[in-house]
Amino acid sequence: MDAQAVSVVVVAGLGISGAAAARGLAAAGERVVVLEANPGERQRAAAAELAPLGVEVRFGEPILPDEASLLVTSPGWRPSHPLLAAAVRAGVEVIGEVELAWRLRAADGSAAPWLALTGTNGKTTAVRMLTSILVEAGHRAVAVGNVGVPIAAAVREPYDVLAVELSSFQLHWSSSLAPRAAALLNVAPDHIDWHGSLEEYAAAKARIFEKADVVVYNADDEWCARLAGPYLPGEAGAGDVRTVGFTLGTPRPGQLGLVEELLVDRAFVADPVREAEELADLGDITPFAPHNVANALAAAALARAYGVPADAVRRGLRAFAPDPHRIQHVATVDGVDYVDDSKATNPHAAAASLAAYRSVVWIAGGQLKGADVDELVRGAAPRLRGAVLLGQDRARIREALARHAANVPVVDVPGQDTGVMDRVVGEARRLASPGDTVLLAPAGASLDMWPGYGARGDAFARAVHRLSG
Repeated sequence: MDAQAVSVVVVAGLGISGAAAARGLAAAGERVVVLEANPGERQRAAAAELAPLGVEVRFGEPILPDEASLLVTSPGWRPSHPLLAAAVRAGVEVIGEVELAWRLRAADGSAAPWLALTGTNGKTTAVRMLTSILVEAGHRAVAVGNVGVPIAAAVREPYDVLAVELSSFQLHWSSSLAPRAAALLNVAPDHIDWHGSLEEYAAAKARIFEKADVVVYNADDEWCARLAGPYLPGEAGAGDVRTVGFTLGTPRPGQLGLVEELLVDRAFVADPVREAEELADLGDITPFAPHNVANALAAAALARAYGVPADAVRRGLRAFAPDPHRIQHVATVDGVDYVDDSKATNPHAAAASLAAYRSVVWIAGGQLKGADVDELVRGAAPRLRGAVLLGQDRARIREALARHAANVPVVDVPGQDTGVMDRVVGEARRLASPGDTVLLAPAGASLDMWPGYGARGDAFARAVHRLSG
């Protein structure tokens, strides 16, 4: 950063990422002002910690200082927010914490390279798989970005390599990121209320490729293949970029994929036409589900782009422990499995979760964020044995079930009190038979009833445990 060119750097919000950004800027010698609307106890404590660094925190309605030359925004703030709009009108550059972290990297060539990934679903699982693989290969690595350590803090630490999870919000506010390798896992309608359209959302995701040395994409996903298209050999944007696909089918040269039970690499080998290297087998992936295999292939491709040997990929996948609320088996009661996938907060994620089981009593509902559920219900209908609906937008799911799965029994559980989940699980038990899976895969966000998807999953697990005694 150029201290002379920036009179004041403004940081919007005093959350985890905002505080990390303020510390990084102060360490770089910048004059920093943080704008925070909420003068709560946590925020005032954070302000007190920043004060000795010379960081000024202004509470109340955020107003752009006249001397501002750069604004660092929090990921969730929409471009239409009055503060951001005022900055644009005043000619003040707006960036996110991720872009700031990239600019704060050491300029002497010692900065850790980034292995970055994005997608509608699977980001956290894939980035943690990648981190596990890198650690097993002997590298000092950490998961950062949209997960784990704030990235503005991580770039000041002596890591060998960073595994970076990026959301569409973070990519929207980034312009100069140049990761060693970048992966796009999947694209499906999500956060349309923020971006305005699926096309704008996809365009934000595609920014991860713009300056990457290696482009990794899901060859089975139509949007991913389309967005990676300009970087394929012979295309105008290809240049010196290497493009690697991953697939759940048999890989072609230049791809990673499956050969029977094996994950194999036909990209990072000496002769991709004639050679393939075994990386792992399906038994090394936990929890096992088709979309988790895709996550493993993406993580392996990024690791291989960094030069990680095949045996470290296998060890890393075996050592990986999934975060809670992601296809997490809670209990088996009377021959029925109860599975918590509360992290399935959009239809694309719920579809992937439902596809992992043959006979399902589905618990769904919440905030759909404008997403359509007809395709989800149509695809899942043959495996549904029943559905129990809760939350704000349950009526839309019920209507889709009536259109596409009319023979499936549906129970609507109204209310937003703390006892709702017990009633939901009780109804699911009544619909289930031995051999079925009662699956919490809501297809919607949780903030209508809980503080987050984790609290929703915890409520489900407690209700199941009470059911089992």
